[in-house]
Amino acid sequence: MKRRELLSGAGAAAAALSLHRLALAQGAPARKGRIRQCACPGAFGKTSFEEKCRIAQRLGLLGIDLVRPGPDWDTLKSYGLICSMVPSHSLTKGLNAKANHEECLAAIRQSIEAAAAAGYPNVICFSGNRNGISDEEGWENCVMALKQVVGLAEQKRVTLCMELLNSKRTHKDYQCDRTAWGVELCQRVGSPNFKLLYDIYHMQIMEGDIIATIRENLQYIGHIHTAGVPGRNEIDETQELYYPAIMRAIADAGYTGFVAHEYSPKREPVASLETAIQLCDV
Repeated sequence: MKRRELLSGAGAAAAALSLHRLALAQGAPARKGRIRQCACPGAFGKTSFEEKCRIAQRLGLLGIDLVRPGPDWDTLKSYGLICSMVPSHSLTKGLNAKANHEECLAAIRQSIEAAAAAGYPNVICFSGNRNGISDEEGWENCVMALKQVVGLAEQKRVTLCMELLNSKRTHKDYQCDRTAWGVELCQRVGSPNFKLLYDIYHMQIMEGDIIATIRENLQYIGHIHTAGVPGRNEIDETQELYYPAIMRAIADAGYTGFVAHEYSPKREPVASLETAIQLCDV
């Protein structure tokens, strides 16, 4: 099985077996492979990027989210890892405002090209803050922008993922702050290469009902982030969500994308990350 196919989700059963063998070959702990786990840089604590890669490989992770193109991509490759979510444009100045389109679309195109050249599957994008923009105007402007780049994403076999963020506590005024808003946008764009980055932390704050919401909207979810609520810290017994049940539910539902840990550790980072991986290895 080609690594490109392995990492894109084609052939889930064969992919799980191949990833299991890959982990064993790299000396990493044997994982069940039903949840394809990655992590964001902050979960590793304050250390060099190469040390982050070393830790990721040792713990059996498949990649690291939100790494910009450059020398760090070479480091990822040297450790058998990928960038599981490629950055693009500003979070607050997003696609919901026409004035931002030129800048945002240039960044998205650049990231799609870079991701495709490296064999990486996903590029992130954002609605941006409302700044008085209604839901309808936000949808229309986002569709106008996304229609200009989603064809390139399809051609390059890259998935654009708009992140769902909470506007209650962390990202005041962000527009794509509810699953229903993001799903409506996916339906209007109408491409299998545009999906949502479902951030469990953010959606627990905004909506709750995590398992049922993911099950009902699985076809529109291309990537998942984890973190503890409240506080965006470890996903252990100190917070209100029970991640093994969530991971079991999404695996049983047939989710084949990546799950990336995006939290700020309060304790020793490597031990915290290993605990998170074990909790999600269902």
